[in-house]
Amino acid sequence: MSNGADNFYTSDKVTVQKVNFKNQYQMMIVGNLFVPKNLDKKVQHPAIIVGHPFGATKEQTSNLYATKMAEQGFVTLSFDLSFWGESDGLSRNVVLPDVYAEDFSAAADYLSSQAFVDRNRIGVIGICASGAFSISAAKVDPRLKAIATVNLLDMGTVARNLNMPTPELRRAGIAEAADQRDIEFSGGKIKYTGGTVHEIDEKTIPLQREFFDFYRTPRGEYTPKGWSKEQTTHPTLASFVKFLNFYPMNDIESISPRPILFIVGEQAISKGFTDTAYKLASQPKELVVVPGAGHVDLYDRVNLIPFDKITTFFKKNL
Repeated sequence: MSNGADNFYTSDKVTVQKVNFKNQYQMMIVGNLFVPKNLDKKVQHPAIIVGHPFGATKEQTSNLYATKMAEQGFVTLSFDLSFWGESDGLSRNVVLPDVYAEDFSAAADYLSSQAFVDRNRIGVIGICASGAFSISAAKVDPRLKAIATVNLLDMGTVARNLNMPTPELRRAGIAEAADQRDIEFSGGKIKYTGGTVHEIDEKTIPLQREFFDFYRTPRGEYTPKGWSKEQTTHPTLASFVKFLNFYPMNDIESISPRPILFIVGEQAISKGFTDTAYKLASQPKELVVVPGAGHVDLYDRVNLIPFDKITTFFKKNL
């Protein structure tokens, strides 16, 4: 719990309301709406959508960011991506990047319908893989006026270059997913892959130790109602290959002239994704490197997360 780790932070300056709204595919998305207690609802205000890391839920990281930004005077909305948490989608934990991106636009639909929100001043904070999902959404949704990513993770590149980096491994992975589809179509058990390990030992690699410290300890562990603890963080094996077709950085320059703020930990294993995205994006853009911070550090370690910089960015651009 070093550096002020406070994933489950709450504030007496903010009201929280659970909300539901449908995406374009008529799937119900469940979110939390955060409103500053002193907000004048007779006038319209800027709003920020907050997306959670892949494999997580809104209760992990998103609510923290949404609460902190609501304290700064913004209306904020955290939500569960389709197939995760409390939102619709079967089978649970399915990978479908296009729908994930659609969920950000659905969140903009919801916020635009609120009388006290200015539909022309809606921004996004995308944490980890939601950074890529929000970029994918922003390319085709001009209502997302300003985008901030935190330790951006491009799951398309992860699948292509890390999980299946050679043609042989890719063919094997695709074949395994196809075989699993046949099993599940015939009524067999769903199989999961990836995610965070449930136990560690002397052989556990540092990256898994970093995620374990968040997802498998009281620091950030959360199991949605109806889920099993063993299921959390793990996508389905049969659907994971859909990330092979996910190229969120293509045409990222088309987001301009809307601004993008890239925040990354100096020691984050994901730093290369932010460096690539920053290089490809057009102006206006800004890069903030957090000294000494790793990838998961910026999930909840309040003393490391540059909330002041995020606040300045959105107050300037919304």
